[in-house]
Amino acid sequence: MTQRLSNKVAFVTAAGQGIGRAICESFIAQGARVIATDLDAGKLAGLAAARAEKLDVRSTAAVEALAGAVTQEFGPPDILVNCAGFVHPGSALDCGEADWDFSFDLNVKSIHRTLRAFLPGMVEKRRGSIVNISSVASSIRGVPNRYVYGATKAAIIGLTKSVAIDFIRQGIRANAICPGTIETPSLDGRVEDLSKATGKATDKVRQDFIDRQPMGRLGTAAEVAALALFLASDEASYVTGQIHLVDGGMAL
Repeated sequence: MTQRLSNKVAFVTAAGQGIGRAICESFIAQGARVIATDLDAGKLAGLAAARAEKLDVRSTAAVEALAGAVTQEFGPPDILVNCAGFVHPGSALDCGEADWDFSFDLNVKSIHRTLRAFLPGMVEKRRGSIVNISSVASSIRGVPNRYVYGATKAAIIGLTKSVAIDFIRQGIRANAICPGTIETPSLDGRVEDLSKATGKATDKVRQDFIDRQPMGRLGTAAEVAALALFLASDEASYVTGQIHLVDGGMAL
């Protein structure tokens, strides 16, 4: 049986753990040559990637330098997956200007950087699938204490639609995935932080996250990766500019 991503090159940010790593593992299993990147290169250990690189997506110079090296070695990627992000907790009253700037720089401008770096080559070969990780906490739904996070994830949806329409005639597809609450190391960290801040037991905090999911459980990174695999593959060749929910009914 032909692998779904045979002969395709994929560039993935925040690939060291959670959703990013699950996407890499899924892509590799389906024949893609994956360039896996993460701010912490140590987290990339064990991935059978074609290339594993430390990358600070908040650095334009770093993104451009790595994009140049990757394109020289592999050619322009067929697939670009933007997973890097940070969940800042709290309302508008808990978000200072530095918090706002950091969140938008990491969650949104990082995508702008990879697009600027890779789109010209993708357009030149008239083929490419861009998958951006947004969230249900965005323009889809307001979630308590996700003020700047929700704003950044809504921005990703708008950015994705703009890229999709601007380059639709050049063979480029762009889609956004909006997960609900997913079991990841990042969530584990948020549970611990919230437990310390509220005095609640970690089990109670985790249960609160589960209770807000209508399906009654957390999602898995593999479930998000399965959707990313479809969007990256030729099976989704007629799908672009759309918001794709994998949320256990959270948006209902």
